[in-house]
Amino acid sequence: MTCFWNRGLIGRTALALIAAVGLTAADTAFAQQQGAAPKVSVAEAEIKPVKDTATFIGRGEAIDKADIMARVNGYLEEVLVKDGAEVEKGDVLFRIERSAYEAVLETRRAELAQAEANLELASLELARKQELFERGSVPETDRDTARANELVAEAQVRAARAAIQQAELDLSYTEVHAPFSGRVGRVAVSLGDVVSPNGSPLVNIVREAPVYVSFSLNEKQFVEILQSLEAEGIDRSDTGTAPEVFVVLPNGSELEEKGRIAFAGNRVDPATGAVTVRAEFENSGRLILDGAFLTVGLQSQEAVDRVIISQAAIQRDQQGPFVLVVDENNQVQQRYIVTGDAQGTGIIVLDGLIKGETVVVEGLQKIRPGVEVDPVMAVQAGE
Repeated sequence: MTCFWNRGLIGRTALALIAAVGLTAADTAFAQQQGAAPKVSVAEAEIKPVKDTATFIGRGEAIDKADIMARVNGYLEEVLVKDGAEVEKGDVLFRIERSAYEAVLETRRAELAQAEANLELASLELARKQELFERGSVPETDRDTARANELVAEAQVRAARAAIQQAELDLSYTEVHAPFSGRVGRVAVSLGDVVSPNGSPLVNIVREAPVYVSFSLNEKQFVEILQSLEAEGIDRSDTGTAPEVFVVLPNGSELEEKGRIAFAGNRVDPATGAVTVRAEFENSGRLILDGAFLTVGLQSQEAVDRVIISQAAIQRDQQGPFVLVVDENNQVQQRYIVTGDAQGTGIIVLDGLIKGETVVVEGLQKIRPGVEVDPVMAVQAGE
C-alpha cells in the first residue's frame, strides 16, 4: 500500500514538472515575439510637380433662355413644335389665325389711298389759291387756309403709312418664331387655345451650347488668383490665355472638356462678401444643364513642387488627419498634417512633412507611437 502511494506521488510530481517546463517554454517564445520589432511597409514623402487646384460650388447658366410669348391676340391655329424638340433660329413654332389681321391690313392700305388722294386734292387747291392770291383775287387768309389743309393731308398720309406698318407687324406676329437655336421645354398650350400677350408663355427655349458656369470666390481667393495670374504673366482680360476651368458633373464624373474664364465681377457683393466669376464651356455633349449645381475647379497654369504621400498612410482622429512617421532610429512618431488634393493614389501634403521622411503605409494596426519597428520600403505613391 505504501509502495502504491509512493508511485502516485512520484507520477503527480512528474506531471507537474513537465507542465512547468512547457509553460516556461511558451512564456519564453511569447517573450521573444514581444521583443521582436514588428515589420511595417513604409514609403517616402516625394516631391512632384503638380498644378494647384481649387474647387467651388457652381451653377450652370444658359447663355440665352427665353419664355416665348404671343405678341398678338388670337386663336391658335397650328402648333408646330413638340415637347423637348431642338429648334433652329427662325423656325416657326406656332401659328395664330391670320384672317382678322389680313383684313386690318387691307383696311389700313385703303386708308392710305384715301389720305394720298386727299393730299393730292389739297395740293391742287393750294396751287390754285396761290395763283389767285398773286392776282389779288382772293385774300391772303384763303391762301393760308389752303396751305394748312395741305399740311393736314400730308400728316394723314404719314399716319396711314404708320398704321400699315403696324398692321404688317401684327400680321407677322401671327407666326411665332424661335429667337435663337436651342431646345424647347414643355409646350404649355394646345391647338385651339386663345392666346394673348398678357397670357402665359407658350413654351420656353434654352440655348444648350455653349453654356456658362457661374461660381463665387471670396475676397481672399479672388486676390490670390489675380496675384497668381500676374506672377505668371497672364492678362486676365484676355479670355484666350485665361486659366482653364474644369467641372465635376452631378453624378461625380469629371467633364472631359475644359472651360475658360469669360467674366469676373468688378465688385464684391456686400451681402455675401463674394465676387462672381463666370466660365464658358462648349458643352458639346449637352451635359451641363441650365440651373444644375456642379463642382467647379480652377487649375494653375504652372506646376508647383509639392510633397506627396500615399493615401494609405492617412489616419484621422478628432484633431484631424495624421500619419505615423518612422525616424532614423526606426521609432514611430505621430505627425498631424494638412492635406491638399488627391493625386491618383497619392495625396498632397501642404504642411507637416518634408521630402524624404518615411511614413507607414501597411501594418498600421500593429504599431503605436513610440515603438520600434522593422521598416520595409513599399511602392512609392504615384499619379
